[in-house]
Amino acid sequence: MSTVDQFTPLVRRISAPNGSAMTGAGTNAYLIGKEEIAVLDPGPIYDSHIEAILAAGEGKIRWIIVTHTHKDHSPAAKILAEKTGAELIGCVMETPDSFQDTTFQVAKNIRHGEVFKTEEFSLEAIHTPGHVGNHFCFFLHEGGILFAGDHIMDGSTVVIIPPSGDMKDYLDSLDVLRPLPIENIAPGHGNLMPDAQKVIDTLYRHRMMREQKVLAGMAALGESSVLGMLSTIYDDVDKKVYYYARFSLWAHLLKLERDGKARRTSSNDEFDQECWVLC
Repeated sequence: MSTVDQFTPLVRRISAPNGSAMTGAGTNAYLIGKEEIAVLDPGPIYDSHIEAILAAGEGKIRWIIVTHTHKDHSPAAKILAEKTGAELIGCVMETPDSFQDTTFQVAKNIRHGEVFKTEEFSLEAIHTPGHVGNHFCFFLHEGGILFAGDHIMDGSTVVIIPPSGDMKDYLDSLDVLRPLPIENIAPGHGNLMPDAQKVIDTLYRHRMMREQKVLAGMAALGESSVLGMLSTIYDDVDKKVYYYARFSLWAHLLKLERDGKARRTSSNDEFDQECWVLC
């Protein structure tokens, strides 16, 4: 049986057994509340994980909420809803890509600022596109906890996957979070993160430093493809993650294109073989 970690009187965590280089120790499912419970990001389908959530919920699960519909976050939601009768909450992609869990469906997409309220807590939906277009964080007013999904991860930066993922949107979403009185960040992967404003500032600064590295790399290389630039711009990361790093590099290039600083010189069905040059 999975371990149940109690963070506050209102918040528990159960991690799914899907640990990997990209998911850390596994996807974190959070149970919020005691008498009426919201399950946040139930994760992938593992019988033991689903049974652990059901046991911890003790028949009190009212909502099953997902931050986004990637396959490591939402597939268990449908099964939990069938077993509990709980309401599914989230946002479905209009044009899903291969990374999306198409089993997740809702009657109506969640809206920014929507609040899920019980006598114990108020949980506010914050639209945070960037990692993917249908991403929401959730702010628990009681205790100042931000459930960050894949917008913020413990120990690494998240992958931005165009076209739904967008680097400018990601940076803008970090700015949306700044005014919130966040005391701790509960990420979709990893441990609870204190000093939230420092975490947000560090992430923003890291992305901008990477952008400067993209600009410097393009200046040195001249016309080049995403694959051609990859080892220069991501020379500080393990080559094992290059498959994912190329998506974030593409996202940086698309942002620079919108900013009028870079342009494509050739097209290709494979995004990582398109050629780019500085304007």
